[in-house]
Amino acid sequence: MSATAPLRGAPAAGPPAHPARSSAAPVRRPALDWRLRFTTLCLIWGFSFLLIKVGTQGYAPLQVTLGRMVFGTAVLGAVLLLRRERLPRGARTWGHLTVAAFLLNALPFTLFAYAELTVSSTLAGICNATTPLWSMLLSLAALSDDRPTRRGVAGLGIGFAGVLIVLGAWRSLTGQGIGHDATGTVLALVASASYAVGWAYVRRTLANTGGSNLAMSASQLLLGTAQLAVVTPLFTSFPTAFPVGPLLAVAALGVLGTGVAFLLQYGLVAEIGPTRATLVTYFIPVIATAAGVALLGERLTWNTPVGALVVLAGA
Repeated sequence: MSATAPLRGAPAAGPPAHPARSSAAPVRRPALDWRLRFTTLCLIWGFSFLLIKVGTQGYAPLQVTLGRMVFGTAVLGAVLLLRRERLPRGARTWGHLTVAAFLLNALPFTLFAYAELTVSSTLAGICNATTPLWSMLLSLAALSDDRPTRRGVAGLGIGFAGVLIVLGAWRSLTGQGIGHDATGTVLALVASASYAVGWAYVRRTLANTGGSNLAMSASQLLLGTAQLAVVTPLFTSFPTAFPVGPLLAVAALGVLGTGVAFLLQYGLVAEIGPTRATLVTYFIPVIATAAGVALLGERLTWNTPVGALVVLAGA
């Protein structure tokens, strides 16, 4: 899951730090060992797909996303105030942040929520792991200054073969369908592709703005919240009831999956570097699968874990 734009080399899933200033200030050594924080981050992001599924059982997808953004923005805003950091300046910067908020927050968060109305949280988590593949495909199509190697192209082919295995594409050849709801699957894959497009946009427009990672990310979440606050009332009606379970799921999704997770990941990148921090990407679909099967009783066929491993190998 992604809340904010990534540092160069940051994970393809989850809310990584903003690229504006990757070394803006010296980092104090945290009290908790990085391995413990790494594990916590993997669990938070892995369980995010379960929380989305639970949230949509009581609220409309747009409401789930808006609630998530509100809680996540509140966390980063509170930390921003405590650290007495200023928001970025300049209309141009805010314009680019508005686009980034749509591509990296409002759109993919909403698409995943709609997708999980008809597909399992397990499948959504695996689709999220395709983001590096979309990034590679985008670099092939548009980023002439970052052309992939032959090994990268091979990884792209392997990864998308893994997607076909996850979906059970051979079933369509025998008239059995793909084994998953087609619309929900496409929505989840488009959400993952949106992350790739958003990161490419941010890299080209916001890499040298001078703002801190925290300030840029908090601003981006604030703008994404504003976008959803305008759209949500137009397409949903005010809830007539507020079921506690889904409400707690939405709150946890925002506070932990969008707020706390960003702070954990930013600290990890600063302490152990983006390359090692990137490994979190490979644990997210595993945890999402385990959580969906164990806690939601989602059915798991052989091709799902096998295809997920192929996807991760390609990524």
